[in-house]
Amino acid sequence: MNKAVIVSYARTPIGKFRGGLSHLTAPQLGAAAITGALSRLENGAPKIAEAYMGNVLSAGIGQAPCRQAVLGAGLPESTICNTINKVCASGMKSIMLAAQTIECDAHRSKDGAPIAMLAGGMESMSNTPHYLPSSRSGTALGHTKLIDGIIHDGLWDPYDDVHMGTCAEKCATEYNISREDQDKYATESYRRAREAMELGVFDNDIAPIEGPKKRGKSDDPPKMISIDEEPNSVNLEKLPSLRAAFDKNGTVTAGNASSINDGAAAMLIMDEDQAIAMGLQPLARIRGYADAEGPPVQFTTAPSNAVPIAVERAGMTMQDVEYHEINEAFSVVALANMMILNLDMAKVNVFGGAVSFGHPIGMSGARIVGTLYQVLKRSDATIGCASICNGGGGASAIVLERLK
Repeated sequence: MNKAVIVSYARTPIGKFRGGLSHLTAPQLGAAAITGALSRLENGAPKIAEAYMGNVLSAGIGQAPCRQAVLGAGLPESTICNTINKVCASGMKSIMLAAQTIECDAHRSKDGAPIAMLAGGMESMSNTPHYLPSSRSGTALGHTKLIDGIIHDGLWDPYDDVHMGTCAEKCATEYNISREDQDKYATESYRRAREAMELGVFDNDIAPIEGPKKRGKSDDPPKMISIDEEPNSVNLEKLPSLRAAFDKNGTVTAGNASSINDGAAAMLIMDEDQAIAMGLQPLARIRGYADAEGPPVQFTTAPSNAVPIAVERAGMTMQDVEYHEINEAFSVVALANMMILNLDMAKVNVFGGAVSFGHPIGMSGARIVGTLYQVLKRSDATIGCASICNGGGGASAIVLERLK
């Protein structure tokens, strides 16, 4: 079986909701990330045989979002394109599918020419429309209402008919995680994110984006956006005074949960032998991966089920994993999974997470894999695991072995 390796990775900055990236659609952000990943290949890019891009909030952006992103990045029309929706795990599932395709040699060419798979995720939550469900059949009499596409298709549990934040509240109660615990965790996430930005940890990952054109100044070049907007936008002193968002007596707030954001990430995945033959130095080897599912209301702790399976498939034990990335959909998600898996917080989300950087839901699964590589590289470590929960009770996890 072929060994799947990551040979290149790039992402856009993460924009605030209705912020600096809101003038771009998800496929446009995806195209920017893809272009960035391709540009980082020093010896030229192999043929991209197939692409998988995660995207959750696809309403209103046109058919085949992955196809739009791929062609927008200038790749050939012969490139096979697949849009993946596994809610928050979409970007990570895209990587898993790309790795499987490489491992089974599905695109072997007769002449043995090297090929690569493209994987990642993209989301513009700022441009997600509101829906008018009654417009198709008509409203005969009385009021009608708009449905928020972000909440309806991204943040709502249709099985228990509750906001996913309500599930986070249930998790906090079950694991006895207090408001103070969550605020303390969120504060540390922001501290780590700000420190990472000051150290330039993600400078080489980020593909700068042209900001919107200035009104009335069409001749002025647009401002280039090259830093994440979320981490420095919050006054942490106000965290304790924020109201609970989902239960008036609850513990989950807008400050200790992830925010609504825009962004995209992309990576190229190849067979290790082909990459080396091309003169490319792989960043990391994908050693194992897994999905897990449970009750929808318990999606918050699903990573604790997926991680051990991925680690076992990698031929390792939990003790072999030096660092973890656990997507911070809510602070309580990271806290509960650390508790269940008995993880040291010093080894989890070292550079901050979705609470501080933001959570463009189709992007995040790919973003945390790229972040995990940076954690391993800067810590001179070898083995790491990235995991992410998703609506419906699921989670995905990937084990990486750093090579470069």
